[in-house]
Amino acid sequence: MKILLSPMEKGDARQIMDIFNYYIENSFAAYPEHALPDDFFDMLLILSSGYPTVAARTEDGVVTGFGLLRPYNPLPAFFKTAEITYFLKPGFTGQGIGKAILDYLLDMGKEKGINAVLANVSSLNEESIAFHLKNGFSECGRFREVGQKKGQVFDVIYFQRLL
Repeated sequence: MKILLSPMEKGDARQIMDIFNYYIENSFAAYPEHALPDDFFDMLLILSSGYPTVAARTEDGVVTGFGLLRPYNPLPAFFKTAEITYFLKPGFTGQGIGKAILDYLLDMGKEKGINAVLANVSSLNEESIAFHLKNGFSECGRFREVGQKKGQVFDVIYFQRLL
């Protein structure tokens, strides 16, 4: 299957929110407790304004994943550091799409002048922890017992990759 990567577009809102809401409702990969409305997509675009975004699509337009970079901190002292977020549509993991999204965002971030990318991951999200470690990120911090979802307390682990 051929996957096409290009910036997220307004027309992707429904498919992207369906993916994001799947992880909200079924995992610890996304932190909200309840599904978010489709118009939250506009917030994702605002958060990533001026930074790369990406949607992975099949040739017939099905969004199989998405990702974005956003400022780690709005202060000018941190303008070369970004935080990354990405999610894959269920059923499309293990096919190299996540790696393609990651590489796209890192390449585009580097072109923008980003030299450090951070990812925050729930300690209950073992797949994401393994993915980041496998792809050149290193654990650089852990906030113990700062999150709670579905009655379970979790750590937030920060990963970093220098570009």
